[in-house]
Amino acid sequence: MSIFGASINNIQHGLDYAMAKNQTINNNIANVDTANYKAKDVQFKSLLEQQTAKNFQAKRTHPQHIDFGNDAQGFRVTTNQNTQYNHNGNNVDIDKEMTELANNQIYYQALIDRLNGDFGNLQNVIRGGR
Repeated sequence: MSIFGASINNIQHGLDYAMAKNQTINNNIANVDTANYKAKDVQFKSLLEQQTAKNFQAKRTHPQHIDFGNDAQGFRVTTNQNTQYNHNGNNVDIDKEMTELANNQIYYQALIDRLNGDFGNLQNVIRGGR
């Protein structure tokens, strides 16, 4: 039995996603002027939709096994090869990247706030509710 339940584990997966997204956005911004660089993106929602559309049932042989899918992260980095915004073959849109960076920072901070709340609740229980 875990004292945190699934909450901390779910927050950890969310933070892993936010970290990968942040790293990918930063790479895109750093390569905004690199010739033939293709922007990358972290996919999560499309993977979730694909898996739920399949409506498959995974067989679990142990209660602690992951419920579904082979991708334990739940997200992957993809490269956008279909567009070209600059004359040098680069397709990084700096305005889009800055917007995604701001959105990701808000998402990350919300997860950290939730994590702090969970630890605050645990601290309150340890102190006996005082």
